[in-house]
Amino acid sequence: MGNAEKLMNQIMELKFTSKSLQRQAKKCEKDEKSEKLKVKKAIEKGNMDGARIYAENAIRKRSEQMNYLRLASRLDAVVARLDTQAKMTTISKSMSSIVKSLESTLATGNLQKMSETMDQFEKQFVNMEVQAEFMESSMAGSTSLSTPEARRERTPWRHPREKVEEDDLTRRLAELKARG
Repeated sequence: MGNAEKLMNQIMELKFTSKSLQRQAKKCEKDEKSEKLKVKKAIEKGNMDGARIYAENAIRKRSEQMNYLRLASRLDAVVARLDTQAKMTTISKSMSSIVKSLESTLATGNLQKMSETMDQFEKQFVNMEVQAEFMESSMAGSTSLSTPEARRERTPWRHPREKVEEDDLTRRLAELKARG
């Protein structure tokens, strides 16, 4: 098994782990809601000690949920970096072969071959741009994906231009894909 395959397997394992952490966070959120209902019922029955215990459980579950989400977000960032590294390694190998081809073409002076090599180089460059755009957008979205949308929408620090910028990135990515 080559280094590239090992890296891709590691990336898949990290993605799986991240999804697992996100599922655990959702489970904690459900448990927190359940504990809050128990607090409400205990207060209605006048059981303040029980309500306090349930409230502590709810707080602990909330903290646990946030820890799972933080860890999942960090893993997503690591996955994105590893994925970028794997793609850059592949592109680097392609670029080195193109450079060698250009050197041999320049030595022979064959303009047709030189044109084909430059076309191949341009195609690789466009592919690299598309991959870089995709990675940038996934990196930007990796932390926001782990936060429920309802919470993101009512977050006071959310900038109004954020949606416009996301639409612009999507449009640019579609244009790059159409060219390639």
